[in-house]
Amino acid sequence: MRRSLSVLAVSLAAFMRVLCAMAEDASVSFPAICTKPCDVVVCGGGPAGCAAAIAARRSGLNVLLIEAQSRLGGTATSGGVSHWLGGRNDAGEWVVGGIFRELSLRAEKNGTAILPKHPDGKTYQPYAWLPWFIHGVVLDSDRVAMMLDGVMEEEGVDVLFETRAVGVEKAGEKITHVITHSKDGFRRIPAKVVIDATGDADVANFAGCPVLVGRDGDHLTTPASLTFHLSHVDGKALWDEIERTREPKFRPLIEELKRKGEWPFPYDIFISVKGLAEDEVMINTMRLTEIDGTDAELRTKGYVRGRREAYQLLDILRKHFPGFANSQMKSIAPMLGVRETRRIDGEFKLTVEDLRRGTEFADTIGFSMYGWDLPDPERPSVQPLVDESGGGFVNKAKKQLVTPIPYRVMVPRKCRNLLCPGRAISVERDVLGPLRVMAPCMAMGEACGIAARQIADGAANGAVDVEALRAELRTRGCIVDKAALPVVRPRVDPSR
Repeated sequence: MRRSLSVLAVSLAAFMRVLCAMAEDASVSFPAICTKPCDVVVCGGGPAGCAAAIAARRSGLNVLLIEAQSRLGGTATSGGVSHWLGGRNDAGEWVVGGIFRELSLRAEKNGTAILPKHPDGKTYQPYAWLPWFIHGVVLDSDRVAMMLDGVMEEEGVDVLFETRAVGVEKAGEKITHVITHSKDGFRRIPAKVVIDATGDADVANFAGCPVLVGRDGDHLTTPASLTFHLSHVDGKALWDEIERTREPKFRPLIEELKRKGEWPFPYDIFISVKGLAEDEVMINTMRLTEIDGTDAELRTKGYVRGRREAYQLLDILRKHFPGFANSQMKSIAPMLGVRETRRIDGEFKLTVEDLRRGTEFADTIGFSMYGWDLPDPERPSVQPLVDESGGGFVNKAKKQLVTPIPYRVMVPRKCRNLLCPGRAISVERDVLGPLRVMAPCMAMGEACGIAARQIADGAANGAVDVEALRAELRTRGCIVDKAALPVVRPRVDPSR
């Protein structure tokens, strides 16, 4: 069924050519819009797509950014995960520079974000509690969305909301048009370069590029989430309890509730992050299994189940968790938080063994400060490459402290003018863990936006002058050399 739908999506391109011809006939009424050409079409307005659009525009290209939701920012805004992770070390020094650093500092300056510092005299900190997570940038989702609107206007990037790619036209191994759908019907957009920042390799799939889904064998994917925010939380009571019990994930309490039949969920950890407001907490506890993020019916079930579980969790938190007795539902994310769907199967694939060995790559375009994090598809509180039994985070598979990002992971096969930054990259599945979070996604997007200049001028995506690309990234303040990284200390979590 899924394979047939993919073929149908590709066939839509040929169908659209007929529709455009029909639209010229006054006797036929069909909302087919044939638009002006673009140098670059960026599909997806999350962290990778926003950075790609800005970087391409700064490279002198005209850019159209399309986004399926009603605002930019992706998971950080529509997904409610108001926490840019993976871009700083625990001392607050930058591991990802460029556009990520620029937007983070801009957001902090205008009161839209906090760059946390560890509080004196405390073992834990409220921005995800474990000391290592102090590297995150904590956001106000609504104001970040508004900030990104302003950035695109300043840069001269054209944006279309509530618009998604539904097919492509190709000539040989080159995309000539992106087919989109929105409220006003279909559009047929000529493009020199396409950047697939959908996170799901949608465009790559439409273009016939080889893709992989989930783990080998059963193709199951890691659980999804529906994040929600609570207000009227007594942050001091919550913090005091975590300092006292040294249990930020509340495992013993949840085990007790399970024994009493009062915890009906398949996950057994609690994840919370303090928001910008003193009484606000983001809850990212939910782990929704059996959700294929590329299947509309299963996504719908995820939303229905997620909203129900959000209110079930709220009731349990009010009754049993310190600080939540008077908490109120502030918002439930309008977009499902999907961690894994398709990933491109490129000529090059970054592997777990590469990270174990500390392999260095001549085409590195950025780094990630994040660790292994891809929960088991069927056991949502289990991290296959991590031992969390002692209350901390111990790698079962040793890896270097920062993860390099080779340019080649973003290059699909069978399409010479397409790049795929974000979580749909060509990696061994578990390597998605350290690379799928938002700061490294911005690093990837920025590199793609700059590489788009060479591709628009005739280079194939796999034949980009990587040294010129890396030189331009350095000029723009990006960190692409290991020697330019700050000191990154091993993650050490407090023991119970």
